Amino acid sequence: MEFLGTTQTATYCGPKKPCGGSALPPVASGPTIQECYQPYYLPGYRYLNAWRPSLFYRVANAQTCLDEAATCRSALRPPTILPAGRSALFCRYSPQDWDRSNRLQLCGAEASRLWAGRMTGDSMRLMQDKDQLTRQMQEGTCRNLGQRLSDIGFWKSELNYELERLLNENHSLDAIKRRLECAAEELRCPLQVALECLYQREKRIGIDLVHDNVEKNLIQEVDMIKCCQEQMRKLAQRIDIQMRDNRDAQHALERDLEDKNSAEFIDEKCLNLRNTSDCISFFHGVEKIDGTISVPETWAKFSNDNIRHSQNMRANSIRLREEAQNLFDVLADQLWRQFTNTNLAFSARIAEETEVKNKLQTQLAKTLQEIFQTESTIMLLERSIMAKECPLKVAQTRLECRTRRPNVELCRDSPQFKLVNEVFTIDDTLQTLKLRLRETRDTLQLLVMTKCRLEHELAIKANTLCIDKEKCMAMRKTFPSTPCMGVCP
Repeated sequence: MEFLGTTQTATYCGPKKPCGGSALPPVASGPTIQECYQPYYLPGYRYLNAWRPSLFYRVANAQTCLDEAATCRSALRPPTILPAGRSALFCRYSPQDWDRSNRLQLCGAEASRLWAGRMTGDSMRLMQDKDQLTRQMQEGTCRNLGQRLSDIGFWKSELNYELERLLNENHSLDAIKRRLECAAEELRCPLQVALECLYQREKRIGIDLVHDNVEKNLIQEVDMIKCCQEQMRKLAQRIDIQMRDNRDAQHALERDLEDKNSAEFIDEKCLNLRNTSDCISFFHGVEKIDGTISVPETWAKFSNDNIRHSQNMRANSIRLREEAQNLFDVLADQLWRQFTNTNLAFSARIAEETEVKNKLQTQLAKTLQEIFQTESTIMLLERSIMAKECPLKVAQTRLECRTRRPNVELCRDSPQFKLVNEVFTIDDTLQTLKLRLRETRDTLQLLVMTKCRLEHELAIKANTLCIDKEKCMAMRKTFPSTPCMGVCP
């Protein structure tokens, strides 16, 4: 019998193979044997299943064929091989496989031991290096915290000094603001006179609502008075805005100082922390949270910007106080000069309006004469048109009668040409006269409209003269001879 090997998962008894001429009954296949060994792998080394047995087996039937003569002699079924006999007859590994496995186990154990030794030495050196690095970093952090506290103290002193100066400037601005508001109220009386003149001149009609020199001077006078008030009020508003800006700068300085105090307290607390302190604890993941919003450069720039902003606000406040002081010195002269210019413009305008009114009256008389002559011309044109209608009827009747001539007598002779020419000429004459009649009527209408406009203009000029001469100039005689310009203490 031939020994046939197989892998651990192979079956030893397979279906019967036909042998020669006789057939044997089928034999049931035996149970399969599976490997239950699970190797243990060391880290960093070769797996134990990296080697396999050097023998390769074939799956063989449990019932083999004998030679042809033995088969013919015996027709009996070969005996079934028991599992115990199967384990003895069929080997799994060779001696070479066994030696290789032992060598691999020894080499793996040696490598593991060497690796553990190196790991122990490296771990000791790593712990010493990290302990030294930790101490150095902690000392560096303490030095940095001390330097940070020094920087905070410097900026605190600068902020306190600037805050004190800003508070004094706010007090001075508040005093000058009250003076401006009181002075602006004293200009209301002169303003009422100039505004009343403007309101009266708004009652002018039509084209006389012109932006003339009087209007310009009145507006300039009102603007001058309003400008004085507006400049004072606007300056007071600017001072009020500047005071708000100063308060914003003050709040920025105070907020910065408060933040500096809080940061100084926190950094002092951090500087005093030691490895033996009781209040230290783990805060896992805190190093991954970056809540910072500035760097040392921007941090210093923030406080520096606050101080510079406060200095700019103080400089603006000083300029505003000087401007308010100079404003009181120039208002009286400007108001009196503008009042004189407005009166001169009123006198010149009244003279112009009187002259234009006289010219309009003369032109109205001429227009009435021209209207009379135009109406006479229209009457003559209508009579001339009516006189041309009968000759046109005669010529057209002659042409109509000649159209009834028989046959060849419908000749285009000289009378035919003369009649056609006569009809066209008379018709053209009628069209020309009618066109001239329409033009004359349009002219008459234009003259009538001109007459109405002239009459309307005369009424406008009379109204304007009444307003400028009798109302406005009468009011301006009561204008104060000296503009009132007081300053509240």
